[in-house]
Amino acid sequence: MKIAIVKYNAGNIYSVDYALKRLGAEPVITADADVLQRADKVIFPGVGEAHTTMAHLREHGLDVVIRNLRQPVLGICLGMQLMCRFSEEGSVDCLNIFDTDVKRFIPQGDDYKVPHMGWNTLDNVKEGGIFDSRQESRYVYFVHSYYVPLNAYTSAATDHILPFSAALQKDNFHATQFHPEKSGPVGEAILSNFLRL
Repeated sequence: MKIAIVKYNAGNIYSVDYALKRLGAEPVITADADVLQRADKVIFPGVGEAHTTMAHLREHGLDVVIRNLRQPVLGICLGMQLMCRFSEEGSVDCLNIFDTDVKRFIPQGDDYKVPHMGWNTLDNVKEGGIFDSRQESRYVYFVHSYYVPLNAYTSAATDHILPFSAALQKDNFHATQFHPEKSGPVGEAILSNFLRL
């Protein structure tokens, strides 16, 4: 199985690479359109800033490549947010795979700080795709200041300040706001489910 990780100006790519290797996969990190299009699975991870990253993707033609992929694709954290229509982070138009916007968390005192950083449970998990019944009410790891509201594509929810999308799914596109590669056995099971799609 050929697994490609999208290479662009974002952090956290190598922790995803290590997590996949622990599962026995041999991913390739690439920005080559042909390699991405021929891969059996594509992972679009990221830690960074939306406006700068979208400019980089457009400059290198990766926005069109990612939007047109037909194999299973998994966006992680910033990758998920960039798969949405618009982000308030830098007021930027994104890939519009998911017809929903990315909003900024508004801090609510000491109990609800921003960024949202730490472990939260997955709720209302929709089985199938990257999830199964083992993930309901289990803890996964988040680090983010922007969120995707609950919407028609929400495949799992969580709560920090307000309920929001912990994961999205539409056709061959799957995405998590949390970091499966940093979420212990629960995250490992989610990545394994993705590899089995």
